[in-house]
Amino acid sequence: MENHFMQQAKQAIQRLTNGHSMSDKDKQAASNAIQSAYSKATPQEQEELQQLEQQLRENQELQ
Repeated sequence: MENHFMQQAKQAIQRLTNGHSMSDKDKQAASNAIQSAYSKATPQEQEELQQLEQQLRENQELQ
């Protein structure tokens, strides 16, 4: 079963990639969810979390 933080992280990044505007607070919450998800992530989920982190960084660089 996927952990709650993993789902939160995915949803936050999905909002970013769909063009929704996110405040700095929202971006920090997404980053926190990603970091929290690592504690219960499988190796496969950890790879996915790394990709989510990359997407978040790329979005922040564009702004």
